[in-house]
Amino acid sequence: MSTTESHYTVLARRFRPQAFDDVVGQEHVATALRNAIRAGRVAHAYMFTGARGVGKTSTARILAKALNCPAVEDGIPCNECEICRGISGGNDVDVLEIDGASNRGIDDIRSLRANVGVRSMRTRYKVYIIDEVHMLTREAFNALLKTLEEPPPNVKFVFCTTEPGKVPDTILSRCQRFDFSSINESSIAERLREIAAAEGFEVSDEALELVARRARGSMRDSQSLFDQLLAFSDGQVGAEDVHRMLGTAGDDMLISLFDAITQHRPGEVLSLLDQCLAAGVQTGELMDQAVGYIRDVMVVLSGGQSVSLCSVGTRHRDHLGSQGTQLGMPGVLACFQILSDARTRMFRSTFSRTVLEMAFVQLSLLENLSALSDLLSGRLPDPSISQTAPDAGEKKNNEVITQPEPEYQASMDARVEVAESQQVAENSVTPASPREELTSASCTQLLQKCAKQVGLSAVSAVKAVSQVQLDSDSRLLLLLPETAEFARRVLDGTELRGQLEHHLSGVTGRTVTIGIRIVPAETAALSASAPAELESNDRQKSDPTELQHEQPPDETARAKARPVAKVSNHSPVPAENLIGEFDPSVDPFVRQVMDTFGATVVKITRAPAVGASDHGTQES
Repeated sequence: MSTTESHYTVLARRFRPQAFDDVVGQEHVATALRNAIRAGRVAHAYMFTGARGVGKTSTARILAKALNCPAVEDGIPCNECEICRGISGGNDVDVLEIDGASNRGIDDIRSLRANVGVRSMRTRYKVYIIDEVHMLTREAFNALLKTLEEPPPNVKFVFCTTEPGKVPDTILSRCQRFDFSSINESSIAERLREIAAAEGFEVSDEALELVARRARGSMRDSQSLFDQLLAFSDGQVGAEDVHRMLGTAGDDMLISLFDAITQHRPGEVLSLLDQCLAAGVQTGELMDQAVGYIRDVMVVLSGGQSVSLCSVGTRHRDHLGSQGTQLGMPGVLACFQILSDARTRMFRSTFSRTVLEMAFVQLSLLENLSALSDLLSGRLPDPSISQTAPDAGEKKNNEVITQPEPEYQASMDARVEVAESQQVAENSVTPASPREELTSASCTQLLQKCAKQVGLSAVSAVKAVSQVQLDSDSRLLLLLPETAEFARRVLDGTELRGQLEHHLSGVTGRTVTIGIRIVPAETAALSASAPAELESNDRQKSDPTELQHEQPPDETARAKARPVAKVSNHSPVPAENLIGEFDPSVDPFVRQVMDTFGATVVKITRAPAVGASDHGTQES
């Protein structure tokens, strides 16, 4: 191995920034530090925060050179003297770079405190650069507090971290904080173009754009990837080389794939996926590209013209707009949800290709959700606007779509007109059946009739009502005993009460509302028996023998001898059979259970009402 090959230095180190102007994308930090050096207002401690590879440690070194370089001019070091070369190489005795991940204990901080008071050997300032400072322990941070607040006049601290949230507030309050932003793709591509020219390589603009997008805002990541790409090529680098090295699909392949998806051709989607995987595309990379592609479609469809794309080149923006128009915004959001769920499942399964194919086929079978959302929101299409039918030779899913025959079209138009006329007739205000009068005498009967139309729960709840009063011309007041907890909960429900009010309004021809009043059990019993006694007295006065024929004396005796099931201290419920009072098959759930198990209802009793003081206990 030659000497040159054994001492090869990677691009990220060889092209490291040596001055404030060389730090790409951090002009706000460079300007503030340079002005502080010019004005002599350099703080004793700085906190540099930001993502990886954006220039935090490089800026700390440049600051140390600008403070100690004997030939500094206007805050710019010369980078030629012995001090500048020593700091750039990281071997200067007065500029100490400490790794916070490996020197994180309290003993390391004690050693630092012991050496802080020692004057620098050949420079003006002694600079401590602590990288990954958030890795220090809590005890180490506490030991550093006093020294950080009042260091010697010739000592400067520079802390670098990617996670400022893990640094205690007591440390942050003693530092001037600078947040390093992510570097935009155009700046990264321009810097890589300069490196390629210096290395003697010809790199296409599309390849530079791909590497810049892949770096995701990190200059060091882009330089590491670019170094690998230059070693992979033979002097000329194109977009195909980048895709082959990364295992990703090209822009044209992605566009063809989503063309097949938007045109609902699942067979073509599977064929294109097979071509991608056969060409060396990785399933995980393709899934990430698809998620980014859907994001780009959303950006273009939303009108974000100034927002950069993350999956394909800028020249494809118009094509993305046409695809987004076909999908619609609801369809784009649904595609993202499908791909996101599939990506989560892919990394937890051993059959990633199947998950990928299933997700893409599901996308190709996705219906037009924008039209569905319009229908659900009530925005129906204008029937006066005719939709142009596709050409007779157009194919969709290998099927030929032809124009309908004129006779068939005329028949369909006639059917539509008949359906519209029927709909208008149904929506007319003319009543289809005679209305019933809502009076004090008929309100109870009407309520029970409507309850049977609603269901078994409504019937059971209405049975527990002690009295129904006509509070006003269109309001019914239901008196419930305080022990009828089940009936109160049922009637309190807005859905069931709304159904009762709807049926009452339909029967009476006017808007009827229902109110509930809870009364004591004794009052409810008196109110329930009073109408029966009045009716019995009236009937006896008109015909004394009528009541005797209707209910013989022995029936009264049998009623008194019936067993009573005492459910609670407040409401003894007679164990009587109520099957004759309503038809249990009206309730669809009961009917389905009867049909499923071949059962027959032989006995129905009232639901026991449990009082608040019973605490769920029952007495036999």
